[in-house]
Amino acid sequence: MNIKELISLDLINLELKSTTKDAVIHELAAMLDQNHHLFNLEGFIEDIYERESICSTGIGFQIAIPHAKSIHVKVPSVVFGRSDEGIVYDSMDGDVSKLFFMIAMPEEGINSHLRVLAMLSRKLMHEEFRDQLKEAKTKKEVLELIYTMN
Repeated sequence: MNIKELISLDLINLELKSTTKDAVIHELAAMLDQNHHLFNLEGFIEDIYERESICSTGIGFQIAIPHAKSIHVKVPSVVFGRSDEGIVYDSMDGDVSKLFFMIAMPEEGINSHLRVLAMLSRKLMHEEFRDQLKEAKTKKEVLELIYTMN
C-alpha cells in the first residue's frame, strides 16, 4: 500500500487544538469521520484505546502513532497532526508529543497496517525528517514530505 493512497490535505492539521492525549485522539479521529473514512467514530475510538491499553503509542522523539485495525474503518487512512506546544502522551521517553500520525486500517488490513507503521517508523527515526515536519508552513509542504516516504 502506497502512502499517497492513505493521506490527503484534508487529513492534515498543523494546528491541533488538543492539550491532552484523550483530546488529540478524538481530534484526529474526528478528521477521519468528517472525511467519511469511518463507519462509526465512537467504535473506532474504542479500538484506538484498546490498542493504547497494550502500551502507549507515544514512541518518543516527540512522536505518537495511535493506530487501530477496526471494523469501523471504511477507507484505509493516515492522519497527520502537529502541536507546536506538545501534548503529554505517555511517551516512552517521557517527553511531550508534537507529531501525530493516526493510522486507521480496516480489520482485514493487518499486513497493510504493519507496513504503514514500519514505513512511518523508519522515516521518523531521522531527526532531519522530524524537524522538516515541525517546520513545514503549509499542509502541502507536509504532504510533499510524507510522499517522499515510499
